[in-house]
Amino acid sequence: MKAYDIYDRYLERSLGTLLYYEKSKTFIIELMEDLDEWTAPLLLTPFVKRRIYSICREASFDWVKERVIPSGRQNIGAILTNHHLKEYDEMKLLELSRGICCQDECMIRKLDELPAYVVDRASHHVRDVVALSGRCLLCMFMDGTTRRIDLQQYDSSIIRDVEKVTGHEHVFRSVEVGAGGHFITFNNSIDIQAELLYELGDEVPFSAEDLCFLIERNVLDTTEACDYLACTRQNLNYLVKNEQIQPVKTGGNGNLYLRGELQKNKW
Repeated sequence: MKAYDIYDRYLERSLGTLLYYEKSKTFIIELMEDLDEWTAPLLLTPFVKRRIYSICREASFDWVKERVIPSGRQNIGAILTNHHLKEYDEMKLLELSRGICCQDECMIRKLDELPAYVVDRASHHVRDVVALSGRCLLCMFMDGTTRRIDLQQYDSSIIRDVEKVTGHEHVFRSVEVGAGGHFITFNNSIDIQAELLYELGDEVPFSAEDLCFLIERNVLDTTEACDYLACTRQNLNYLVKNEQIQPVKTGGNGNLYLRGELQKNKW
């Protein structure tokens, strides 16, 4: 991850921090909380008006794009060659221009360490997420808390495009943690910010460590299941085929089973 100070040359002050996750090519902007609509970067003013200072990746990317040469520019090939770039790369172009844009007085400066306010907010980032039944999510956060969120309780006025998630099982099941835990994403296209999940979720007494312990002690692979039941793979396949045992996950290299599901066949 790279970090850059967003500095306003006219106001002579920092406005926020730009984070760049290189592997996923994801931009995230964390604004300082003392900004108002007059001091915030113009494109991000609507967020500040709503007291949102952790900016979603879409809007953060839009801020970056307005500060670099567009990929569709007629002579883009010559520009890339002139700067010894093999391909179009927003981050490299942003670094070359130091983020300077004719629309405002902002620029970027490389940071060696993250500001305290960015570190503090990271405690509310998502560590892991599990899709539960009934369109509910179990989100484990960096501060050690776990919160349960029922997505069906909310509409698009609270969670953008939530109906596209709750209305389609395959979209809901695609949930995963986004870059840096700043958000969760469905099909890598519909995002929910970590701070909103933290605010909406009901805390439950269950941690990420509890989940790891649960999996370690209660989920068995095919070899372990055979040892537990003292049977062969053929016997185990027979039990699965006849629906005497239900795997929790099937795969080409074997299945995963809950210990309790296997135990029923020992009674």
